[in-house]
This record gives sequence, C-alpha cells and structure tokens, in this order.
Amino acid sequence: MCGATEGGLSLDGINVAKEAIIQGQVVRAGEPVGNAYVRLLDKTGEFTAEVPTSASGHFRFFAGEGEWTLRTLAPQAEPVDNRVSAAVGSVSEVTVAL
Repeated sequence: MCGATEGGLSLDGINVAKEAIIQGQVVRAGEPVGNAYVRLLDKTGEFTAEVPTSASGHFRFFAGEGEWTLRTLAPQAEPVDNRVSAAVGSVSEVTVAL
C-alpha cells in the first residue's frame, strides 16, 4: 500500500492508481502554517479550486493530469506560486516555503 512521507498526509483508502494527487505542506521558518489558503490554477492561470491548510499546514487536491500552479496565500506573507505536474497514478508532493 502507498503511504505519504512520515508526518505527511495519509493515503489510506485512496486508490492512488486512479487519481492524480497534488498534496503538501505550507511552512514558514520550518514551522507549519495552518489556516493559509492554497489555490489550484490551471495552465492558463484560471482558478480551479481552493483549500485551507490544516493546523499542520497540509493540503490536498485531486487534480486532472497536466501542469498546474499552486498559489499560496497566508497572513503576513506575499503570495507564493509553485508549478507542479499531476499524473494519474502518482502523488506530487510540494513543500511551500513562505
């Protein structure tokens, strides 16, 4: 069975072979940032989805295959963009440093 990295999000109950997953953690100075927002933008920059981070700074999207941009918004921080590729059958892990 697939599992996330130690201390990361669990993939228990998720059929990774059928999903394109983008997940990760938002951190500032190495500490998790809860209640930030992570937006999923398509390859043209159009808004697709948004999720708040958990208390441990984690987030997860089930995306379509292709190129995406994660835009992270948090108090007392400039927006941070990260480009990521998603593919069915894989988990794209992203650490967003503010």
